[in-house]
Amino acid sequence: MSDQAFSEAQKQYLSGLMMGADVARTVRGLPVLAGGGETAGTSIRVGGDTPGHHQDPAQDALQAQNEQQAAGGKLCKEEQAKRDKNPLDMWEEISQRSSRGEFPKGTDVFLTKFHGLFYVAPAQDSFMCRLRIPGGQVWSHQLSGLADLSDRSAGGYIDITTRANLQLREIPANSATDILYGVRDLGLTSLGSGGDNIRNVTASPLSGIDPVELIETLPLAKKMHHYILNHREMYGLPRKFNIAFDGGGTISSLDDTNDIGFHAIEVTDSPEMPAGVYFSLTLGGITGHRDFARDTGIIVTAAEAMEVAGAIVRVFIKSGNRTDRKLARLKYVLDDWGFDKFIDAVELALGRKLLRSDPNTWNRCETEDRWAHVGFHQQKQSDRSYVGVVFPVGRMTSDQARGLARITSRYGTGELRLTVWQNLIIPNIRSEDEPAVTAELHSLGLETQASSFRAGLVACTGSAGCKFAASNTKQDAMRIARHLEQHFELEHPINIHVTGCHHSCAQHYIGDIGLIGTKVEVDEDMVDGYDIYIGGGWGERRAIARLAAEKVTSQEASSVVGSIVAEYLQGKADGEDFATYASRLPDDEVSNLAKLDFAPRP
Repeated sequence: MSDQAFSEAQKQYLSGLMMGADVARTVRGLPVLAGGGETAGTSIRVGGDTPGHHQDPAQDALQAQNEQQAAGGKLCKEEQAKRDKNPLDMWEEISQRSSRGEFPKGTDVFLTKFHGLFYVAPAQDSFMCRLRIPGGQVWSHQLSGLADLSDRSAGGYIDITTRANLQLREIPANSATDILYGVRDLGLTSLGSGGDNIRNVTASPLSGIDPVELIETLPLAKKMHHYILNHREMYGLPRKFNIAFDGGGTISSLDDTNDIGFHAIEVTDSPEMPAGVYFSLTLGGITGHRDFARDTGIIVTAAEAMEVAGAIVRVFIKSGNRTDRKLARLKYVLDDWGFDKFIDAVELALGRKLLRSDPNTWNRCETEDRWAHVGFHQQKQSDRSYVGVVFPVGRMTSDQARGLARITSRYGTGELRLTVWQNLIIPNIRSEDEPAVTAELHSLGLETQASSFRAGLVACTGSAGCKFAASNTKQDAMRIARHLEQHFELEHPINIHVTGCHHSCAQHYIGDIGLIGTKVEVDEDMVDGYDIYIGGGWGERRAIARLAAEKVTSQEASSVVGSIVAEYLQGKADGEDFATYASRLPDDEVSNLAKLDFAPRP
């Protein structure tokens, strides 16, 4: 690629950046990078000039923009905003704006998300701050500190997300820097938790305590987290990106819904490799676009996973769409290129071939228990158990957060684990302390048991706090759960996922029953409502849910979901769970499920 692809200002910036790096390396006795003064930005390959070595963090993203413009594409407004102003260099601007009590405007609203601050107007005239908590591990002093921070500078509550993460809401404009400093004082960060970045890295929430897991994944999620934070080029993506590690235990990390999934396997008899535990590599999961991560036939060791993930991200940075946001996820690169071409590019970036293996030699050790994230369960440590605390729709008050911190400090080891099911786990409890823990949780208004409906109830923020949502998802999810509990008792849990918009933060397509917000016309007015889907799943039961009812008002949703559950109970075989029942229904019967107790509007 010629120098002419870069403007003079860009060449000067890159050249100066490389010169500064070379000065620092020379002082330390290291070889220089800029190649004898050659203009930065020329002759660039994915991953730098040497496999496994990245020369300048600005190069790949800038080159991708230039190439797509040269091919006749126009950068979308978000790409142009990142080109005009590096969002990672906005700390002073954010601080000054906070001191004036001002919210960002225009494309600065988007760029500020790179620091974890989301201006959520018109839903709320405030910021939301999303953290990065790798593997969902949080400590009692951090949770207690976040509660105090929320009382002081936010809304007095904390939300648990579907990426085993935490969010603070209702942050005034003049409290933005209070939040950013306060989070860092607790040893946490929000950098890169929004915008076009790699989101919170998830792991199996029982890592290290699960009696049946194949491998601990929490250490890998933490290493991946720090790899991202310390490689600036990891912030040059065309859209958001998700990475998950699953150790093959009893609580899923939903790795097959991620752009990169590492799922533990056991190889027992293979001519290609020694027996042992590896990770199968899956790519391209984005269930909001109705696609699961697909198996590549490649396996990696735990020691390789971080490097392989980094190479995959760098290829995506180079190849992702920068002109059409709707097509800017990894799935669409894979659809366009095919897996073979993409893996070839990853291997080029790595400088070596990846290991292919026959899946027939793998044991995936599918041992998921859909009740394992609630209630008391034995750990692999013989004298310890953990308890899953129920938070239907994932919200805790600051007082509850401080109470949980006290409980885990007194009866556990000060550690808590967040899950993708919007609840948390307190590990390392002695058997004799279980009654006391239960009593103290009850005193906080919290439960250790849940109905078949609340155990798998997931809801995004909804219109109460998100400008994209068409419905008040948390409120409606609780209304649905209460209605179902009044009428039904189930042998197996039913996962109900309620999401507010097409972004599908609550992953409605993988729920047994999934609802997505929409507006419904009633008497010439537009009211909150839902389209309702059934039959989604993940892992061994993976399936994209099918449409059962359209344009149902939020007030009618409980009745419609009730009719679906009633039909299931009437039509299921003995011991049959909802996923199995729904999977055998033809499409016309799926659409009939919603009619038993549902009176259509005139």
